[in-house]
Amino acid sequence: MVTTVEHTTGTGTTRRSTSNTEDLILELVTTPADDPRRPALRDRAIEAWMPLARHLARRYSGRGVPDDDLTQTAMVGLVKAVDHFDAARGVDFSGYAIPTIAGEIKRYFRDRTWAVRVPRRLQELRLSISAANSTLTHTLGRSPTVADIATHLDVSEEAVLEGLEGARAYRTTSLSAPMGADGTLELGDTLGVDDHELDLVDLRVALAPALATLPDRERRILSLRFHGNLTQAQIAERIGVSQMHVSRLLTRALATLRGHLAEYAD
Repeated sequence: MVTTVEHTTGTGTTRRSTSNTEDLILELVTTPADDPRRPALRDRAIEAWMPLARHLARRYSGRGVPDDDLTQTAMVGLVKAVDHFDAARGVDFSGYAIPTIAGEIKRYFRDRTWAVRVPRRLQELRLSISAANSTLTHTLGRSPTVADIATHLDVSEEAVLEGLEGARAYRTTSLSAPMGADGTLELGDTLGVDDHELDLVDLRVALAPALATLPDRERRILSLRFHGNLTQAQIAERIGVSQMHVSRLLTRALATLRGHLAEYAD
């Protein structure tokens, strides 16, 4: 990779020179931190390696993230690579910059693109499971089972299941998403709601034996009142007693039931 640099000489004439991008990095790392030339040299080095950052960003395009965001993230990785490169380790700058930039892009996907935040452990496990699934599908000639993936990753089957469950948080579906062939039903319409009748299940279980202790006439009065929705006057007319007597029988029957239910609750 080569970059072209223009500079003006003391006589006012402009000269053009070419400098290898690796040489720019080496010149940067050998320039003292307090050298006034260092900021401009750093800018030139970053600019010279921008094509590499853009190339790596394009490799991750089409994954639901705007290309501009990927490019900016790659540039952040490039700047980190330039600032932390150590030539003494014997590695070319490209060999250091590529994993640094790619790592920055992968961190962006890991930290920014999950619809629901999950622990980093599960995020990394999801990536491992995805890679294992691709590898095993090729080697086995079929879709791998949970046991296959667990053996390949040397983890428990429970860990694989946890990773698969956590992967569901990567993308979510809108409650307004159409459902059914005609699209008139939305996803939110298919979700369950709290059934308050469930709170009465225990009460109904206890009520049956309590009702069995009442005399037949009192059970009939309760049925006419609460199931037939008749008034006390209508009940009195139907069973041939006064309304006041119906009231007393109803009060006594309810008191008996309350006593039985209180014992059941205790």
